[in-house]
Amino acid sequence: MERMPEFELKRATTLAEAVTWLGAAGGAKLLAGGTDLIPNLRRGIEPARVFVDLAGVPGLAEIALDAGALTLGPRVTLARLAGDAVIAREFPALAEAARAIAGPGHRSAATLAGNLCLDTRCIYYNQSEWWRAANGYCLKRGGTVCHVAPQGKRCHAAFSGDLAPTLLVRGAEVDLVSTRGTRRIALAELYRDDGAAHLALARDEVLTCVRVPAAPPNLRSAYRKARTRGAMDFPLAGVAVGLSVHEGMLDALRVAITGTNSNPILLAGCDEFVGRSVDAGLLAQLGKLVQKQVSPMRSTVTQSNYRRQVAAVLAQRLVRELSGACA
Repeated sequence: MERMPEFELKRATTLAEAVTWLGAAGGAKLLAGGTDLIPNLRRGIEPARVFVDLAGVPGLAEIALDAGALTLGPRVTLARLAGDAVIAREFPALAEAARAIAGPGHRSAATLAGNLCLDTRCIYYNQSEWWRAANGYCLKRGGTVCHVAPQGKRCHAAFSGDLAPTLLVRGAEVDLVSTRGTRRIALAELYRDDGAAHLALARDEVLTCVRVPAAPPNLRSAYRKARTRGAMDFPLAGVAVGLSVHEGMLDALRVAITGTNSNPILLAGCDEFVGRSVDAGLLAQLGKLVQKQVSPMRSTVTQSNYRRQVAAVLAQRLVRELSGACA
């Protein structure tokens, strides 16, 4: 890995200061835990040379529970999400996802917002400068061709954040602050299906809060992921499921998937399973639904069809396990 290039670090003490610096010319970026950004910077695939640190801005690392609704600050670390008693009780799937990310040292620094805004990944992109130069770079950075799909016109790098699917199945919203004020959007609206520009954020916007509504009665949720290594690896496919069962029938079902597309996806069509029992027929239909909507490409060391099948199997297993636990 290359030596760290020179950069300027601005330490904000207010959000107003931070968004002003981000909006100024020069393409400044936020720096939180830096567990993904710093390696990218050293590899030469992060072009920014001015970074804004939010560590001095008060009130961004809070966890609050009000009438069952969770409010999470963007600087809450993954280690805290994994071990906090409130999260474990009210939102165990989020704790499971946090524990599945990287290693203990990474989790002690990495943040909630950092994982939600994680850069997309590809075996042709996450490489050294000399390796990328020898291949003519790629569409995501410095080149004109996506090596995964050379005949196409878009980047197919995959989003690999683990926390997003658990929040999508709970209908989470995020607050975004900029020089123009504050806006609140559904978490799903934060993402675009474009590996080169997957975040729908203005240059001067900061994610300042994640809001998770109170869970419906009897809701159970969980997260599982497949990865090349048993630990400290990004998901080849990660699946979150949230469901409830009433008198043996599905009362609600939501499925969200990461690691396969350029954005985390909330599976469409799950409403058709409501009112049915979880049997072999339903699980088979669910598997087909997942395989139809995920679109993994050759952006990892694993074949794309394997990731498609893994996503389907993980969804089926979680639905079967959670529905059994609800019975």
